[in-house]
Amino acid sequence: MTSTEITAERENEIKELVADILELEPEDMTRTSRFREDHEADSLLAIEILASLEKTYKITIAQQELARMVNLESVYEVVAEAIAVRQ
Repeated sequence: MTSTEITAERENEIKELVADILELEPEDMTRTSRFREDHEADSLLAIEILASLEKTYKITIAQQELARMVNLESVYEVVAEAIAVRQ
């Protein structure tokens, strides 16, 4: 496993967390569906996602990463990178 990969179990946890914040069913989201365009998320929800990820995984994610966190795939990458830095 490289430093930018996370387990399927962790991906599922993240998907559940994001779906809960966006008030969606997890199966309504794909790895590439865009939060803003496809799920009508606003910037406050994006900040809530970031804060929840930091709290859940005890990581620090720079605010600049919000621009990158547009779908589940990019969130997985950001979280994996933050976990790698923490270790």
